[in-house]
Amino acid sequence: MVLRRLFLRWLFPAAFVLPLWLFVGWIVFSGGSGWALLWLFVAVPAVFVSQLVLALLIRGRASVRETRAVSWRDLAGVGVWQLVIVALGVFDSRVFFPLLVLSIVGALLLFWSSLAQLWNEARGAVTVLHSTDGTAYIPPTRERPQPPVGGEVIVVPESRRPD
Repeated sequence: MVLRRLFLRWLFPAAFVLPLWLFVGWIVFSGGSGWALLWLFVAVPAVFVSQLVLALLIRGRASVRETRAVSWRDLAGVGVWQLVIVALGVFDSRVFFPLLVLSIVGALLLFWSSLAQLWNEARGAVTVLHSTDGTAYIPPTRERPQPPVGGEVIVVPESRRPD
């Protein structure tokens, strides 16, 4: 649970750190040619926007807000995708194109997965029942049981002092 909570806190900073890493990696590892620079002007905003959108989709789910932790599917998917982006920043010509394709496909899959999880949680289970005469009604929702208060509760009434 600690790892999933830490990863939730990392989602928004990653939207800034990973595009910056692509730029720094281009300088450090001699990304070199004009095509790489052109790619960089497309990749940096794309990584920023996709990281930000995924972070908002993940944080938008009720289960994430309630537990303050991402799901294991989010942790594995986004974690691997971010590692691919870090590897892209090394600009190794032997694996650059496969990593680029993997990062694009990964972003699309993660977007779909996050939307599916958000949809499943937001959809709820609304059931329409019908009475014997055919009238449709929605049954009342069950309230979550409140946890019992441990120990004795003492209530001290407030009294007014005469002026």
